[in-house]
Order: sequence, then structure tokens, then C-alpha cells
Amino acid sequence: MRYHAICHFIHPEHTLRFETSEFPFKCDGCKEVGIGSRYRCTYCDFDLHMHCAIPAPVITHSFYPKCSFQFLSRPPGDVPRYCNACEKDVTGFVYHCRACGFDLHPCCAKLPMMLDDGKIQLCLHRKIGGASCNRCGKKGRSWSYRSECKKYNLHVACVREMLVASWPDIQRGVGKGVSARPPARIPSLNYGALNNGNGKSKSKKEKYSELAGLALQFVVSAVLGDPTVLIAGVIGSLIAKG
Repeated sequence: MRYHAICHFIHPEHTLRFETSEFPFKCDGCKEVGIGSRYRCTYCDFDLHMHCAIPAPVITHSFYPKCSFQFLSRPPGDVPRYCNACEKDVTGFVYHCRACGFDLHPCCAKLPMMLDDGKIQLCLHRKIGGASCNRCGKKGRSWSYRSECKKYNLHVACVREMLVASWPDIQRGVGKGVSARPPARIPSLNYGALNNGNGKSKSKKEKYSELAGLALQFVVSAVLGDPTVLIAGVIGSLIAKG
């Protein structure tokens, strides 16, 4: 698919041009963090996620089969609202179901139901029963990605919290011109890649920790709005600080 410059109703002064960002940015539509594909006005330092730049007027979601979510440029009503996927505040663009009152950030509404690198699969679940999140150690109500082997569970909410907490450091890093080179594809999450240089296998604890970290990178890239792009250096620094 070829992308072109577009006009957008919340930024009529200039056209927005498609580009891929090597740095995290804050979307001026949904007010959430993004990375990778975006539409940008360089004159005004204005950015939009792909999902926010070209939103579908109405969507449905398999987790809420009876709901119809309408795209709104601002949260409805006068009371604070939160996203039913990540449990974080809704302060900008939102998909809202008038019948049920449910809200979804545009990127949360578009989260892939499965992340698959060919070696391991992470499936999106509305609930994961009694399983705890590998990030926070708690259960919670947030949507979660769970590996096919059921060893790795990651709350969407925990990834959001990590990104919000890291945002000041991200801003300072971008200001200093820190660069990161994106790999051609998301790293493989296979067990075979976990052997060390001398041919000896890593301990079970080391394998678990490294796989969990790779799974987290996988989920972070999806929550940031572009599951096909993983900026290894920046994402790695977020995980280290999380």
C-alpha cells in the first residue's frame, strides 16, 4: 500500500505527510505515545498515529459482540472516561459505544488479536483467569497478551504505565539526538536463540527472563500503534527503565 499526504480536520492548516519515526512521539489525536508509522506536520510538530489519522467511522470488536463503537474526536460527556482495554484515561480521540458506555483508545481498538513471529504466538485476551502479569505480578482487569505456552502474560495496562512513566526520559533522549536503527523484522522469540557464545545452555531462569523481555518488546510495539516495527534501542531502554 502506498501512503500519501492527507488533510485532517483537527489540523487544517497544513497537509500531513506519512513517515516512519525512529523515536517515540505523542499523538496529537488520542494523546497517547506512538512509534513507527505516523502522519506528521513538520511545520507544527504535529503527529497522528495511523489509526488516528485515517479512522474508521464505526468499528466492532470481537470482545464486545453486541457493541458498535463510533469514532469521536473527544470523550463524550463531562465525566472522566477510561479505556476498557488498557484502563488508562481517555483524553482525546476515542471509539465509544453509546449503548454500553464502553470506550477504546484507537490503538487499543486496533490491537492485533495475535502477535506471531513464526516461532511463538502471543494472543490477546480480554481476561486470562487466575494468571498473573509477568510485568506487575498482579491479575487485574486489563486486556492481556498471553503466549501459546501460557508462561508469559502481559497486561496492556502495564505497558501503558511503563510508557507514561518513561515519557520524560524519552523526551530528553530525543532532544539529545539519540538514534536507534530498526531491525528488518521483530526478533524471533525462539528457544534456540538463547544459547550463549560458548555453547552452554542458559539456566532456566535466564531463559525465562530473556523470553519474557522479548515478549514484552513484541507487545510494546503493538501498544505503540505499529506491531510491524520494533525500534530495538528505544524499546530496549524503555524496558530497562520499566
